[in-house]
Amino acid sequence: VQLQASGGGLVQAGGSLRLSCAASGRTFSNNAAAWFRQAPGKERELVAAISRGGGSTYYTDSVKGRFTISRDNAKNTVYLQMNSLKPEDTAVYYCAARTYSSISLFGRDYDYWGQGTLVTVSS
Repeated sequence: VQLQASGGGLVQAGGSLRLSCAASGRTFSNNAAAWFRQAPGKERELVAAISRGGGSTYYTDSVKGRFTISRDNAKNTVYLQMNSLKPEDTAVYYCAARTYSSISLFGRDYDYWGQGTLVTVSS
């Protein structure tokens, strides 16, 4: 599975962006997926994850109520809707998928990674 992330950019605080992660090579409707991010000088962190069918989701505390992860398996795409963005959301965002259908909170459990898309939130 190849993953292509897009949708990053520069936005003012309080604004919104929607990230997309398109999968190719094979269908990934059987794969759980996630968005991670890495800010300069910080470790990579899990932002949100979604199970195969979308029935189970996870959000890190700092984005709860502001970000929404979703997927369209017919389009082989996972999304991250980001609202009420804050400067501390500035990071490179990576999408990832794993060969299992259930969510994992650990990056090491994800087998496929996209190239990353930069999100910059100005104050």
